[in-house]
Amino acid sequence: MSYLERFVNGKGRYLDDIDLDGMLYMSLVRSPYARAMIKKVEGGMTSKDLNAYYSMGENDHKEPVLAIGEVNYQGQAIAAVFGKNPYESEDLLSTVSVDYEPMEAVYSIDDAKKKPPIYKNKKDNVLSQEEVGVKFNEKEIDYDVKVTDTILLDRVSANPLETRGIVADYRDGILNVYLPSQSIVRAKSGIVKSLGLPPEKVRLYLIDNGGAFGVKALFYPEYIVACYASMKFGKPVKWQETRTEHLQTCHAGRGVQATLTLYAKKDGKIAGLDGEVLLDNGAYFADEASADLGNVIHEMTGPYLIEKAHLIGKYMITNKALNGYYRGAGKPEASIFMERMMDLMADKLNMDIADIRLKNALEKPFKSPLGWDINYPTKPFLEEALKYFNYRELAKKEHVGISLFILDEDTAPGESARIIVKDGKVHTYLGGNVSGQGHELFVKSILSDELDIEQDSVSLELQDTETLSTGVGTWGSKSAMTHGSVLIQAAEELKKQVIEKYGKYTPEILMKHDFDLTTFYKFDYNDNAVNFNLVTSKINEAGDLESLKIGAYYDVGKVLNMANIMGQTEGGALQAIGEVLSETLRYSEEGQLMTTSITDAGVLTADHVPEFDIKIVENPSVLKDKAKGLGESPMIGIPEGLARSLETQIHKRINIMPITREFLFGKQ
Repeated sequence: MSYLERFVNGKGRYLDDIDLDGMLYMSLVRSPYARAMIKKVEGGMTSKDLNAYYSMGENDHKEPVLAIGEVNYQGQAIAAVFGKNPYESEDLLSTVSVDYEPMEAVYSIDDAKKKPPIYKNKKDNVLSQEEVGVKFNEKEIDYDVKVTDTILLDRVSANPLETRGIVADYRDGILNVYLPSQSIVRAKSGIVKSLGLPPEKVRLYLIDNGGAFGVKALFYPEYIVACYASMKFGKPVKWQETRTEHLQTCHAGRGVQATLTLYAKKDGKIAGLDGEVLLDNGAYFADEASADLGNVIHEMTGPYLIEKAHLIGKYMITNKALNGYYRGAGKPEASIFMERMMDLMADKLNMDIADIRLKNALEKPFKSPLGWDINYPTKPFLEEALKYFNYRELAKKEHVGISLFILDEDTAPGESARIIVKDGKVHTYLGGNVSGQGHELFVKSILSDELDIEQDSVSLELQDTETLSTGVGTWGSKSAMTHGSVLIQAAEELKKQVIEKYGKYTPEILMKHDFDLTTFYKFDYNDNAVNFNLVTSKINEAGDLESLKIGAYYDVGKVLNMANIMGQTEGGALQAIGEVLSETLRYSEEGQLMTTSITDAGVLTADHVPEFDIKIVENPSVLKDKAKGLGESPMIGIPEGLARSLETQIHKRINIMPITREFLFGKQ
C-alpha cells in the first residue's frame, strides 16, 4: 500500500500507534521557573542516574539531559517518572519533590544586553559572536543618504500537528528506536555519541511523521532519557510530548533582532551595508543556532550588488529553551531584514520599491562580501516577474508589497537511496525522510520514466538504519533536488547491472529478476534559485484582513510534480502569513511562557487563506534531475511583502513581527 493510500485509509503508523508489550510511559518533571537553583530533588530518575549532556557539538554551555544544580528555562527537565500507562505516568509526577531557589531571569534580547551574565564564567550574556565582511568607515564609501532601523522577528514555534516523541526498546543487546524524524541517521549518531554505544548496537526505525518544519531534524535530551530508561529497565519506553511541553521546550525559530544601516546614492544605488544581528539563543549552546545565525549574516545582501558589507552576529543568552531550525532557518530572516531596509531606503529617496530593487539587482553571478555565492543573475528575473504581475498598473490601485530573494538550497553533500527489485515491485528507500511533502509523487514519476515501468509498481517505503545506513536528511528545500538526482543515478546504475548480467536492458528483464542497489549522489556545493513574491491586502477599521492576495513567481528548475509544487507553495504561504499576523511565543518579564496552547501561539484558521496567483518558471539546475528547491521560498519572500502592503495602509513603519492589532492602530 502506498504512502497516500495508507493515509487516506487511516493506515498510517505514527508514534502513538506503537504499542509494545510491557511498555512504560515516560513523563518529565519540568521547572516552573525560568531560572532557579535546585536545592534538592527527591524521587524519579534524575541527573544522579544519568549525568550526560546532549549537545551535538563542543561548548562550555551544553545542556544537561536532566538539570544539574540549576534550571535555566521554564520547562527544563529535572526528573523522569515511568508508569504502565500515560495516566499513571502523569500521576507519578506528584511523587517527585523539588526544592527551588528562584533567581532573576533574562527574558529577551534587550534584557540580555542590560542584565548581569547568567553564567558566572562569562563577562556578559553573549555566548559567542561571528563577524563577516570587511569593516569600513563611512568616509570610505561614496554615498548621499543613509537609513538605520532596528527590526525584530519574534520567536515562533513550529507547532507540527504531531509533537515530538520516541519509543525506545532495548532487547537482545540492541537498542531499537522508533522516531518521527527528518533524519534517523543523524538521530542515531546523537544516541551513539550521548550514550557511548557501538553503532551496530543501535537501530532506528522511521515511522510516519505528522509534520516537522525543522524541529524534527534536531536531537533532544528527552530522547536520551527514554533510551537510557529502556536499557535500565529492560522494557520499551514511550514519550509523547504534550502541546504545552512543545511550546515551552522545543527549539524555537526566529527570535532575531537586527540593527542595520544602509548607505545609498541619490539614484538608489546601494553603497554599503553595516550592522549588528542578535539571536535569542536561549540558555544553552546548540549547533543549530549557529546554522540559523550563520544563514542570517552570510545571506543578508540578498539578490543585490552590494560591494561593501559588514555584520557582527551575536548569540545572546536568555532564560528560554534553545533556538533551532524552523522552516527556512535564517534564510527568511536575512531576506526580511534586507527587503525591509530596501523599502525604507526607497521611501527615503521617494523611489518606487520596484525601481530601487531594479537599480541594485544582479546582472551576472556575484560573490557577496559576506561570503555568499549567488549563482544566477537576478535583474532579468525581477523584470520578468514585474511584467507578469503587471506591477506598474497594479501599484496604482492596490496596496502592494514585493520581495526579490535568493533561495539558498542545502544540496551539499548530496543524498543516498536504495532500490530493491523483488517480486515484480520496485521498493524504494531514501536517505532523507518524509514529513508530509509528498515525496512519493516524484519518486514514482522519476523511476517510472527512467526505468520505463508502471508507476504502480514503484513504492516509497519507510526505512531503518539497517535497511539504509547512510543518509543526510530532509531539510533546506532540497528533497526534490537531491532525492530526485539520486533516484536518476540509481536508475542508471540499475540498468547497467541488468545489461551486465543479461546483455541488454528491458523493463521486463528488470521486473522478472531480483536486484538490490544502494548509491549516494554526491553534490558538493549548495545551489540557489531566484524567486519573487507580490502581496496585496486590504484591512478594515478593526484591523481585520478583508482581502489578501499572494503572487508567487518561482523558478523551480525542472518541474518534477506540479501537485507537489502547488502544495509546498500554498502551505508555506499560510505559515508565512501566520508568522506576520499572529504566530509567536510571548514571555513575561519573569521568563514565563504566556502562550501555553496552540491557540495562544497564534496559529491561523482557514479564514485567512488568501487568493493565489502562482507562476512557475523552469530554468534547469545543474543537478542530475534539473530541479531546484521550493519548500522554504514562501517563508522567505511573503512576510516582507505582506508587511509592506500593510504599512502603506497604516502609514507607519512596520519593524516588528508579528504585527499585532495594537501596533497597527497605535495602542502599542
